[in-house]
Amino acid sequence: MKNIVFLLCCCANLLYAQQTDYVDFKEVKTVLAFNQMKVDSTVFNSYEIKFDVLKQTDSVYLDAINMQFSNVALNKSKVKFKNDGKKLIIYHGFKASKTYTLNFLFFTSPKKAMYFIDWDNEDAITSSYSDINRNTVQKKQIWTQGQGKYTSHWLPSIDDMNDKIEFDISCVALKGYEVISNGKMVSKRETPTYNLWEFDMEKPMSSYLVALVIGKYSKNVEYSKSGIPLEMYYYPEDSLKFEPTYRYTKQMFDFLEAEIGVPYPWQNYKQVPVKDFLYAGMENTSATIFSDSFVIDSTAFADKNYVNVNAHELAHQWFGDLVTETSGTHHWLQEGFATYYALLAERDIFGEDYYYWQLYEYAQELLDQDKAGGSTSLLDPKSSSTTFYKKGAWVLHLLRERVGDKAFKMAVKNYLKKYAYKNVETENFITEVEKVSGEDLTDFVELWLKNKAFNYDEALNSLKKSTYMQEYLMVDCEVYTSKCSNYLTSGISDEAKIKVISQLPSQIKKEDFKNSLKVRQAIARNVSKIPSELKTEYESLLNDKSYVTIETALFILWQNFPQERQKYFEKTKDIHGFSDKNVRMLWLALQLVSPDLDDKNKREYFSELTRYTSPQFGFEVRQNAFQYLHQIQACRDVCKENLKQATKHHNWRFQKFAKALSEKETP
Repeated sequence: MKNIVFLLCCCANLLYAQQTDYVDFKEVKTVLAFNQMKVDSTVFNSYEIKFDVLKQTDSVYLDAINMQFSNVALNKSKVKFKNDGKKLIIYHGFKASKTYTLNFLFFTSPKKAMYFIDWDNEDAITSSYSDINRNTVQKKQIWTQGQGKYTSHWLPSIDDMNDKIEFDISCVALKGYEVISNGKMVSKRETPTYNLWEFDMEKPMSSYLVALVIGKYSKNVEYSKSGIPLEMYYYPEDSLKFEPTYRYTKQMFDFLEAEIGVPYPWQNYKQVPVKDFLYAGMENTSATIFSDSFVIDSTAFADKNYVNVNAHELAHQWFGDLVTETSGTHHWLQEGFATYYALLAERDIFGEDYYYWQLYEYAQELLDQDKAGGSTSLLDPKSSSTTFYKKGAWVLHLLRERVGDKAFKMAVKNYLKKYAYKNVETENFITEVEKVSGEDLTDFVELWLKNKAFNYDEALNSLKKSTYMQEYLMVDCEVYTSKCSNYLTSGISDEAKIKVISQLPSQIKKEDFKNSLKVRQAIARNVSKIPSELKTEYESLLNDKSYVTIETALFILWQNFPQERQKYFEKTKDIHGFSDKNVRMLWLALQLVSPDLDDKNKREYFSELTRYTSPQFGFEVRQNAFQYLHQIQACRDVCKENLKQATKHHNWRFQKFAKALSEKETP
């Protein structure tokens, strides 16, 4: 969207670490307006920033990338300023112990951190979940992603986490569009064509957690036991997906408040899905934004759901938003805690065995990283996500085992209360644990936080406290024994059965199909050559409530029984699968490479598969379509043009994929 003009009232901002010694930014009030008119025809609004000067200084600055400013005033008087394209620098003889108010107008056309989705596409469809034959509706969105140092691309702010500010955002938007931002919506002023939405934050936060979403949404509101409004947004056409998408939300919220022991620190909690998001989710203060690929139906829930991301981003409202790391050295205080507490919330839903199984999978991932030579200290700011998230969670699990539940929970509670709305380092947390437990944790810190290697053997000993994990580790059919022949009809866990199937796929029998959804899915994935005596049982997998199972079974059956292909196609013709249309894409590709397909249907199916490469669809859909068209050597002019466009997509993972595939497609 070009010539986007932002009218900001009060660009209160954050400061670099060295500036925080001199200035404390307190409050930002900003009014944002989006306009496609030319810049010189735009009317600007005013705004203001309030800050306290701690030590005498001759200048203060705000980070502001590629912005323009006018009407800059300090305490209502004209003031000298400089705009170098990266910062707005204000020159004045600032005196200690005084409060100042800075006012100005600004506009910008951000290249990152604020994304305008489908505004240039008048035919944009409602969402990537829509069936291709459904009526299409425009879906236009604006959303932000400021984690790191990016908020200053769309809002004057401080590219540092160590100065927390109260941001009160107001936004002018077209009628018919919802606006979601941090804090409580305190008013909505309506005009014939535009609405002015006003939000109030009562408490300060780091600027990377400022968020804004504009789009066409419906919402449901529930209330936690403590009375916090839980606002859950969804696309109007996805009303039937609301329940499976947000399943367990209230239960997890109530659990985390009780488990953490500190009340939820913000006025409300909002969650909103957006198209083509950069990550799974982002824990903006009181307003989580998440990828709309997690908007799912009940069938998809078994294989891909929002529960873990939901719990993780919610846990961040305490760990990351309420208390915030001082620097990347202490990043595990955010991601490790959010991963651990999300797992506790999932344990409350799915049980103790689930909890230990997830820890086991984390341990395997960390072991693999170790073997590959990629392990780093948890206090290394350049550590991988695996280290920050998974090793961080393991550290908390083991620390709790060492000091006991009571001491651990009290220490976390004290830590959050003492450093609420402040910045923290690892030592701050460890000190609180030592105070409550009376233990010297020097050896623990050396072994688990400073040591590069992951202590797998010690982790395994912890897992063996679970009888469920003992059983899993004992079951092993790498060397076949008579006992293995009965495992799949015994009472061992699903995970143990899946392990057996992966080790002995050729030993599957008819009765083994009488297992749970997960075990049947493992059969689908591991049995690639289907004996004729298992044909009927394997065909039954197409009836399972799992899009992963259906996709896998369709392909294997298509390979094994060419004479039955039309039967399998007819059985699955109306199944689209996840939001990335995994089943439908495979169905189309298999049809196109089946020799008995007539020309009319071939043209129709090719056209549909090619259409999925269009920017009208989410990048997950497009990526699937590009992959299939490339595999069957059918990426023609329209596909190649859409692929070229994809090489400039804002989602860097999709962009990287598109560039790599484009090179392969180029003769």
